[in-house]
Amino acid sequence: MLIVILAVTLGGCASKPPPAPPVVVSQSTWRQVDRDIAAASLVATDHARTYAQDSMERWMDLVYQRTDAEFLPWFSSFWTRKWLGMKVTWYRLDANGEREEIVNRLASYLQEEYDEQVLEPVSRELDPDDIMEQATRLYIQQLDHSLQQIPTRFGVPADQFDQHLQKIPAIELAPPGQRASLFQVLNSDPLEELPAFAGLMQHIRNAPSGAGAWATDAGLSSITHETSEQLTSEMATSGAASVVTSMLGKVAGPVLSFGFTGISAMLNEESRPEREAKLRKSLSEAFDEEWLELMRNHDTGVMAGVFHLSGQVERSLGQPKTQPIPFEPAPRVVPVPWD
Repeated sequence: MLIVILAVTLGGCASKPPPAPPVVVSQSTWRQVDRDIAAASLVATDHARTYAQDSMERWMDLVYQRTDAEFLPWFSSFWTRKWLGMKVTWYRLDANGEREEIVNRLASYLQEEYDEQVLEPVSRELDPDDIMEQATRLYIQQLDHSLQQIPTRFGVPADQFDQHLQKIPAIELAPPGQRASLFQVLNSDPLEELPAFAGLMQHIRNAPSGAGAWATDAGLSSITHETSEQLTSEMATSGAASVVTSMLGKVAGPVLSFGFTGISAMLNEESRPEREAKLRKSLSEAFDEEWLELMRNHDTGVMAGVFHLSGQVERSLGQPKTQPIPFEPAPRVVPVPWD
């Protein structure tokens, strides 16, 4: 009986089929795989672009709303103009009358006020830096979803497909070491713990003209400087009331001063709509230019992370570098003062 069992066992071992040879994927199949990866990258870029554009249009709407509701009424009010006049006087004393220094200090003050009243509150609700990171994550998620279908479509073993993805660069930053393959990017969970991804986000956020640096943008700076020039000129000729008051003595002085204040307030209210409309128009033009720059710029805009990843992937697969995409801001009606 023992002999029979041994014979059956040995016979079973002898009849066990040998392991299947590894699947050999042809070069033509890998070329098709690469074409599909590149196509998936383009689709993922389009999804991320739609998200970024919709989010940036909402961001600009919020900036417009706070500009109209907070900054313009503050800027054009009578008592703000009085306060700005006092600051010009202080600046003049500190600067020994140097006009350019006075203008620059007042422009800096106006820019700080705009940042505090408009840009900072909006950024707490919606921030271009956050839009940039979310667009990058959306690109990765969409690409991962599409790539999961490719191995089955072409009969490529999963392990060979993973090895192929490890050869495709996705992030390449200086210094050396700040790099990651497409496989690493798709399989990092959480994504922020991948050093190369964290480095890419920090690199874009810290760029001098990055998405989060609009408070110091040249467009806004030129507007505050031009406005400061106008205010400084106005304030230079606004001392007439104080001169006349001092000549009329202590009794008549306060009465006359109060009269000048009342007249100035009425004149200020009459010119206020025109002054607000002019500043609104200038700010709107700057907004549109900045919006386009934030959408188009491959290095510092809200699509910078997406463009970096897609550019690396597509170039490594023999695809041309992603070209700038035409964007147009949503049309807006800006009141223009009557001539």
